[in-house]
Amino acid sequence: MNTTVPITPASPSWHLPVIEFGRSADGLLVARVGDTAFAMVPTRQGRHFLATGWRLTRPLDTWKRGDFYGHSGDVADEAAFRALVAESAKHQRERVALGRREIASRANTPWGPSQGATIYGEGVLCHSTAGHGGFQLAPEQNVRVHPLLRSSSGFYEEDAEWAAVAQALPDLFTGYERRLADETLRNHWPEAWEAIHGRALQAGESRERDRQTFERQHARDWIVIAAVSSDRFPGFVETVATPGGKRGPGIERYGFLVPSVEYEPGLFGFVIDPARHCATDEKDPGD
Repeated sequence: MNTTVPITPASPSWHLPVIEFGRSADGLLVARVGDTAFAMVPTRQGRHFLATGWRLTRPLDTWKRGDFYGHSGDVADEAAFRALVAESAKHQRERVALGRREIASRANTPWGPSQGATIYGEGVLCHSTAGHGGFQLAPEQNVRVHPLLRSSSGFYEEDAEWAAVAQALPDLFTGYERRLADETLRNHWPEAWEAIHGRALQAGESRERDRQTFERQHARDWIVIAAVSSDRFPGFVETVATPGGKRGPGIERYGFLVPSVEYEPGLFGFVIDPARHCATDEKDPGD
């Protein structure tokens, strides 16, 4: 059954989105907030990820998996899904309240000529270009960016560097954007994040810091760099591993057989146990 949940306005002048929850034609838990559509899509081992779509105006119970194209990360369960949808609604409300304005622009940017820009605040523009985009800060705003994150040009690309702008000028961003910015800084520039917050990141708080720890702990271990399901040895994966997972000319390489049920690469690679994983003569299972 589809349900509609109106959001209580903080100000009657704000245009507020309405949250709708329901089930799609193929049984997915779905929701709509303004022009944005969401679905909780199951994956392997009982896990789910958040899929997104745009301007699905049909009734929710007519939607199908093919209507969604965006992948916005893992979602644990229905409660987490509903919380993410509610966060999106709050984000849209806050964005309207911030009063950002679209303007025409032909400025030169590191990503090509601007095709238009959004004014976030005095001296803070976000440009769109044919292939990319990002922020341009006036000098008086750029000095507010932390020195470990500051660009001398005042330009910050939209994929990751934008987080430095949000960290420096939080009042110009929504709560959702500030959360994403914090996550981006932890995962891309952990040293800068630690300097800003005055504490060390713990395991699981930063992919980059976790990668550094993994590489340090397994610098002398055999790490898989290539793998293929074996036709010669059913039930096994044929792998090629190198010390520390390094690649390049002159790096020692060796083949190992790993049981298929055991092979799970993980975020940073699969660690070979020479005492259990049988060595082979193969150098590259893809050859």
